Amino acid sequence: MVQQAALLSPEALVAEFKKNGVTHIITIPDSETNYLYELMRVQPWLDVIPASREGETMAIAMGLSIAGKTPVCLIQNTGMMESGDSIRGMGLDSGLPLVLVVGYRGWTRHGITPDSAARYTEPFLQAFGLKYYLVEHDGDADRISLAFQDARATNRPVVVLVGDEYHGFNR
Repeated sequence: MVQQAALLSPEALVAEFKKNGVTHIITIPDSETNYLYELMRVQPWLDVIPASREGETMAIAMGLSIAGKTPVCLIQNTGMMESGDSIRGMGLDSGLPLVLVVGYRGWTRHGITPDSAARYTEPFLQAFGLKYYLVEHDGDADRISLAFQDARATNRPVVVLVGDEYHGFNR
């Protein structure tokens, strides 16, 4: 009997977003997140805001937070590292809770990580003092709620590292 690998479905992420009152997703659409992007776009309770750069997502999220909304920045680890100053200035220094959902590009789960983006992701988060949770499959999706709880309790950004590609959703 062949056992099917545990997968991360877009539905699991969207369900966690809804459970936590997310009103806006700020993202840079790409091929890896296409299934998730398409599912988010059809949710009547959720606004998806495309951005041109990852650092820009922090500024948009800060404005939405000040307006009483609950945004999430959906970005990739490479863009997160490029956004260090925005994370510092608008995330850490603002004192607003923010959840960043970060694609863990290059992470292999096997300890052999030839992609430097993956090798530097966790040290980057540790250098900024950012708490993070790893989500690899639907069974981990409740960690997204933990990230929201931490962000609200500390008024600081908390990161959800997505260690798997988003898979297709059921229509």
